[in-house]
Amino acid sequence: MSTGFQHVSILGHKKWFAQLQLMHRVCLLLFAVLQLSEARGQEPTATPDQIQFFETKIRPVLVEHCYECHAAGAKTVQGGLRVDHREGLRKGGDTGAAIVPGNGKQSLLLSALRYEEVEMPPKRKLSESIIKDFEAWIAMGAPDPRETAADAQQRTIDLEAGRKHWAFQPIANPPTPLVKDGSWPIDPLDHFILKQLETVGLRPVADADRYTWLRRVSLDLTGLPPTPAEIDFFVRDNSPRACEIVVDRLLGSRAFGERWARHWLDLTGYADMIGTSNNVFAEHAWRYRDYLIESYRKDKPFDRFVREQIAGDLLPGISPEERAESITATGFLMVGDVEIVEPDKAKLEADHIDTQVSKIGMTFLGMTLGCVRCHDHKFDPIALTDYYGIAGMLRSSPSTHKIPFGVWSLLNSTELPETPDQLAARKMHEAEHAEKLATMKTDRERMEAEKKTVVQELAELEKANKSLTEVAASESAAKADGETKSPAEQAAPAADKKESLTKRRDELTEQLKKQAAAIQHAEFFASKVPKAFALHDGEQPSDMPIYIRGNPYAPGAMVPRGAIRVASWEKFPEIPAGQSGRLQLADWLADRRNPLTPRVMVNRIWQKLFGEGLVRSVDYFGSRGETPSHPELLDHLATQFMQNGWSQKQLIRSIVLSRTYRLSSTNDPAAQQIDPDNRLLWRMHRQRLDAEALRDGLLAISGELQPSDGGPALVLEEVENCGELKKAGVNPPNYTHRKPRASQEFQRTIYLPVMRTNFNSHDRLRSFFDFVNPAQIAGQRSQTVVPTQLLFVMNNELFRKRAKALANRLITESSSEEVRLNQLWLRVFNRPITFSERDEAIAFLAQLETTLETKDTVARESLRWQELCHSLLASNEFIFRL
Repeated sequence: MSTGFQHVSILGHKKWFAQLQLMHRVCLLLFAVLQLSEARGQEPTATPDQIQFFETKIRPVLVEHCYECHAAGAKTVQGGLRVDHREGLRKGGDTGAAIVPGNGKQSLLLSALRYEEVEMPPKRKLSESIIKDFEAWIAMGAPDPRETAADAQQRTIDLEAGRKHWAFQPIANPPTPLVKDGSWPIDPLDHFILKQLETVGLRPVADADRYTWLRRVSLDLTGLPPTPAEIDFFVRDNSPRACEIVVDRLLGSRAFGERWARHWLDLTGYADMIGTSNNVFAEHAWRYRDYLIESYRKDKPFDRFVREQIAGDLLPGISPEERAESITATGFLMVGDVEIVEPDKAKLEADHIDTQVSKIGMTFLGMTLGCVRCHDHKFDPIALTDYYGIAGMLRSSPSTHKIPFGVWSLLNSTELPETPDQLAARKMHEAEHAEKLATMKTDRERMEAEKKTVVQELAELEKANKSLTEVAASESAAKADGETKSPAEQAAPAADKKESLTKRRDELTEQLKKQAAAIQHAEFFASKVPKAFALHDGEQPSDMPIYIRGNPYAPGAMVPRGAIRVASWEKFPEIPAGQSGRLQLADWLADRRNPLTPRVMVNRIWQKLFGEGLVRSVDYFGSRGETPSHPELLDHLATQFMQNGWSQKQLIRSIVLSRTYRLSSTNDPAAQQIDPDNRLLWRMHRQRLDAEALRDGLLAISGELQPSDGGPALVLEEVENCGELKKAGVNPPNYTHRKPRASQEFQRTIYLPVMRTNFNSHDRLRSFFDFVNPAQIAGQRSQTVVPTQLLFVMNNELFRKRAKALANRLITESSSEEVRLNQLWLRVFNRPITFSERDEAIAFLAQLETTLETKDTVARESLRWQELCHSLLASNEFIFRL
């Protein structure tokens, strides 16, 4: 396998560093090729992230502030400059090119935005953050997907023609195909895979061995490696149901919910902070995360799962628990990146609605809807009216409200129903909190009284000292009057007392300062009423006008609320008066007749298990996306998914018990020639572990992983983490992760705070291993392999601490070198050690024995095994899932 992580031969570190140097030279070569391409006038292809950056950060600004004077439809195109298409910006106007991709200094647009010579827009200068967005955009090459003026023709949406696209056609239930080798398939899905392989003359590779399959399914279903006991139990179980027993155990674990909830969070823009300004904490966001974990653990039917996240507040609930759960579920539409510092509240509302529409489109429908805010979709049969039909429902369900903090807004929150037991427990908690607060205030009064006394005593001492100085006489005069001590001798005890009182006054001042902060903190968090960030219908739900070019200050024709027509099977149902329409939208999304929702979801599940989706563009099923590699299989899985009660667990179970999932990841040269991308699945894809599986696996292997029942990720109970805890002012309450809980070092990564602007000490791994930027959403993470990752696993304390804990555990459990090595390989690689590996490991330990300087026998033993453990944890076999 060619990757950046060379398998760390225990005695081959020089070879390893040579490979790192080779990678560096390759990177330099690629950079040179890129520069040469640019020099020849070949524009590099924009990445999806770059296009999204343009669509979310650049295009809306151009539309709102520039189109009025510099776009088609303007009375006079000022200065000959058009900014409503790519070539217009690059060609520029009367004074030259508005932008020069990659060169901010020569881009006149930046100069105008900065108000250096020309001042644009003329009404007011844009914020520094917007200017920085334009700087970043130009620096990355100014990616711009917009057509030229000549190509920008008005397009008519042809729904009937659009429905001929495979994704909009009704889901079929194709028959299981006949195959030549009827003995190979286990599950019906295997027939679909084998049929296409046989059609091109290929055979699947051999099955993976039992150790590889067990590690694979454990990591895929729970994000954790199997334990030595679980490995031993499985390899000894020769019954026909051995694999089923393993899968049922994994699916029934809380770890399954924790793993698959994290996959879903990638689709939501989840973070424990609101927006990116001033570190405002999202106090209730964790409830949505815990809702997801419980939903996956309980195998909530997916159609119910969809309905709750779109309109859970409008669904009937039998019990308070059900009602609370459904209300919390609407956090799906709330937990994204909301720029609450936006002073223009109409823009804030329009931008957040745009995020919500885009999220619904990508997550459930596999369609890009963000660009439809300004115009009909350029490639797919989705019109402005489709976008604003959905947007009207969300506008009828307000998400934010203005607060008395400068220009700030906050997300809306809803009090959750409680059971009688929950209510009683809360009242008791609040009473205890009130008692604690009263004690704190009593202590403050005591300290204030003591400080007042100390200050008075200091004043009296100062007065006495002054009097003594004024009436002081000479030594002889004092003796003549019969005095036994001089004034200086009399002042000495007073000086000591003054020093003591001054010290106590300063101590009390500092204590009172801390007490004031603690009391303010306790008062701010006095209420323990459970709340969740949730949607609710507004007072006057209504249809919404089209915003011309996405500008909320340029309303056009009103659009009836509805869904995407090309994916609809009948007219959208009437929305009752006084309702937003979200309930009807939820029903439309989760309807069995919807051609997109079931296909998109089974494809997402397949991608998580195989590394690639049957449709590789997992977030986009439109005309410019990938076509399915196995269209009949996709529809077969979607049909089975719905027929089995929309059970994600049942679908996952059938896939991981299939013959296709059992294939090894070994190469076949003949198959490689015919199908180099493995689209026909003649072998299993190899996958690098994601950040969460790496960190959680390290903790599990070292024996340090601690279970958690969820709860707040932010450590708001620590006073030093919180600031601006006031009910009014310029800045809103904020959070800095200065003091984590001690337990967080050993909890699963899903329970750690997700920050939008920085990472704390326990989750730095995420920034190195392709964690989804919480300001964005993505159904599939990148799997980069770069030198910085290798340096991280070599040098970061996360790996070194876990290696030390694992080494000490091995030493404690056995004094036998043989037993330790067997256990080490089982824990890290989840398979037995080979004879050659044993010899190599023993030689490595012996070599270290001669190089370590410490003479402490215990320390030497620990260091030797720590280095061996670290070498294995930094290897490909641990970092990749085969």
